[in-house]
Order: sequence, then structure tokens, then C-alpha cells
Amino acid sequence: MQIAELKGIALNSEEALQRQLYRYISGRVSEGIWREGLRLPASRKIASELGISRNTVTAALGQLCAEGYLSSRPGSGIYVGAGFDRAHPDAVHWDKSCELPELSAYGLSLAREAQAGGDKQLPFTLGVPDLKAFPLRAWNRLQRQQQNRRRLLGYDGYQGFEPLREALAGYLRVSRQVRCSASQIIITQGAQQAISLCAQVLLDRGEEVLVENPGYSGARRALQALDAKLTAVNVDAGGLTSSALPAQTNAKLMYVTPSHHYPLGGIMSAPERLRLLDWAARTGTWLIEDDYDSEFHFHGHPIAALQGMSSQSPVLYMGSFSKTLFPALRIGYLVLPTPLVAPFLNAKQHMDGESPLLQQATVAQFIEEGHFQRHLRQMRVLYREKWLHLSALIESRLAGLAQPVAESAGMHLVLRIPGVDDVELTREFVAAGFGGTPLSSYYIGGEKPRGIALGFANSDAAQRAAGIECLRSLIKDQQRR
Repeated sequence: MQIAELKGIALNSEEALQRQLYRYISGRVSEGIWREGLRLPASRKIASELGISRNTVTAALGQLCAEGYLSSRPGSGIYVGAGFDRAHPDAVHWDKSCELPELSAYGLSLAREAQAGGDKQLPFTLGVPDLKAFPLRAWNRLQRQQQNRRRLLGYDGYQGFEPLREALAGYLRVSRQVRCSASQIIITQGAQQAISLCAQVLLDRGEEVLVENPGYSGARRALQALDAKLTAVNVDAGGLTSSALPAQTNAKLMYVTPSHHYPLGGIMSAPERLRLLDWAARTGTWLIEDDYDSEFHFHGHPIAALQGMSSQSPVLYMGSFSKTLFPALRIGYLVLPTPLVAPFLNAKQHMDGESPLLQQATVAQFIEEGHFQRHLRQMRVLYREKWLHLSALIESRLAGLAQPVAESAGMHLVLRIPGVDDVELTREFVAAGFGGTPLSSYYIGGEKPRGIALGFANSDAAQRAAGIECLRSLIKDQQRR
């Protein structure tokens, strides 16, 4: 090889010289410009010609030899390696006459969905708490303390950090009347993983699952990932009623939000809850109880969990800290009947292993020192004020245009808006700088009511006023079209 061939390297100071030399030589080899058996100049000559350190050249050539682009022959020199024609990723070109490999049926259904846009936290985006009100100073202090504990740098167990499970069990027994011990709790990577675990352990592919209609689309997606057959159980503004349940069913599983229906906000009465438990026991159906937004009731105490109403019930209780603390925490939990703990632990091990230990330890101490309960009390007061303000704005500015489905709980409010294209309405609303979700997206099949769900927790008074004015204008624009 003539050393002149190396003069094509345009070195710069923005990237490591070793990396630039490596990339240049590997590219010449993989593109077939330098053929098998071609001898390279000595490292000293290359370094002299390029004006760089010989150590830099030696390191680059050593890496190229290790990866097979070059080969070193003792006493002879360094040569271009064998079998690297078109082997470099940049040299591989997909035949445009061929189609890409097919997606699964589930993958195709996801491809048809609109982009989730979960990276945006606009005013009225659902599921985002008021992060400005979070006691960050106390949290940071506790996290710094935990960072100094060496035992948190290793592994701990698939079930979750025991002090967190103990603290959580105590809290759930008192606040949510859940019947549980720490041994029945599994810590998960948020609520979504909890649902996925339930689907993996309890369902075979193609089996029937009952879901609320309307209902949480994230739960439906997790169930559909196992090719479950979803059967809708209609829910009205008052919540799920036993009269909507099928007398007989082949379903092994039903997903419910009895304490605060998502998204309409209804609350199942105590008699209806007991009827649901009796129905589940009679039909042999597991119930996944998602305790969504259960902590934020603005009149009276939070509604007790379904799971705690019977000493023996086929209920798997789930929750997370995404709304009560903050979404980025990604810590959820499952409370399981004792016989299910072992198979669920094995499933979690195969799925992703352990949950982050440092965050678990911080949450445990946050609960133990009383910060969690104080924070919840403060947020109930704050969210009630926001809910009242938003309700007043809707009553005064959207009268005759939209009908609120107003329950005194949660972090969002649903508006029914007849006669609009709620998908387009929401798209325009987001384009104007506000969040929201079309009501029709929560329904399965049939006639879908139109409207929008608005999360008010992460908004201030000015944003709420501006958002409702914007919504009023957009609704009127659609009506004029």
C-alpha cells in the first residue's frame, strides 16, 4: 500500500484521533477498497505521515486486529483481514424490491395507533401530578442518605426491598383497608408491568378477558400483547354495576377500577362491590383491581379497596406511586393471594429482574418518616381547589357546548361533547399547547361517545382559564364547519 492512501483521512479535534483512524480504515476494508491480504505501512510511518502519536496508531490498529478487520503476522506486518466484504453495517444495503419482515398481529395493531406523545407534559395532560408541590427537599435529603448505604449498590431480591414492602403493607392496611402482609407484595416497574405480569401468569394466548368499557387503554394493550380476546363490559358515569356482568363467562380474568373508574370517575357502591366479588367467586374469574387515583377523594375519606372486603377473594390488587409521588419514579406494586406469589416472582425474574434498589429504599423511608401521608393530605386539598376552579370555568364558559362527568375525586375531569370529532378536537387542542385525550379512545366497538378528558393536576389557574377558552373556540369552530 502506498502511504498516500492514508492522506485521505481528514482528522479533526472534535473526536478522538484513535476513533477517527479506526473508522477510516474499517470503512476502507468493509467497502472493499482495501482488499484481503493488502499490507499496511508500519505504525511508525503512519504516525509520522499523519502527524499523530504512534501510541494512537498502535491502539487503533490493535482494535482493528481484535475485530478482524486486520490481521497481524509476526515478523511480517499487518494485513487486511479475510471475509469482510460488505460486512460493515454502512456497506449493507437492503434490497428495495423486498418487503420488510412482517410484524405480529399485535405489532400491526400498534402501528395503526396514533403516536402516544407521552414525552409532553402540557397543561391538562392526564396522569401528571402537580410536580411543583412535591416536597423535593425532603426527598433529596432521604435519597442522599440512601446513596451512602453500600448494601443498596448490589442485588436484593426480585420481590422488592423488604423495608418498602413492610412500609407499604402497613400503609395499605390502614389507608386502603387492604388485607395483606409484606410477603404478599411484589414491587414492579410501574402499574403497566403489574398488568403485564397478571396477563403472563394467568392467561394463555387467545383466552377471554373482561374489560371495562370505557376503560384504560394501557391495560387493554398489555392484555392484547398476549393475544387475549377482550370482551367489553359497559360502564356508565356511576361506575360498574353487577347487572352489566355476564351471568356465565369463559373469561379467566377481569380488569376493574372500582374505587375511581377510569376515565369516567364513577365509584362502585359497597353492595355492588360485594356482588362483583360473589360473581367472580361463582364464575371462577380473577379480578385485577387497579386502585387508580383512589387517594384523591375530595369529600370524606378515600373509598376502601375491593380486595379487603372479603377474607378470601380472587382479587389481585395493584397500584403505583406515579400519581401520588411522581411518574419518573416508575415504582408500582401488586398485592397477591399467597399461592400466586411464587409464580409471579418467577415471571418477574424472567421479564426484567429486580426493581431499582436505591429508589425503593428512598420511598420506604419517605413513608416511614410520615412524608407520604402529609404529602397526600396536602395534594387532596390542592387538587380539590383545582377541580372546583375548573368545574366553575366549564359551567360558565362551556354551558350548552359540553357536559361534565363530574365526580369529586381524581386528577382529571371528563367532558362529553356531542357532535364533534373528538380526535381532531384533541389534536387541535394539543397544537394550541394543551394536553387531553379524546373520550372515544377509551371505548371498544359500538357507538362511541365524543368528548375529551382533561387532567387538571399539573395546571395553574391561568392555564386552566386559557385552556377552557381555547376549547370553547375549537368546539364552536367545529360546529360551524
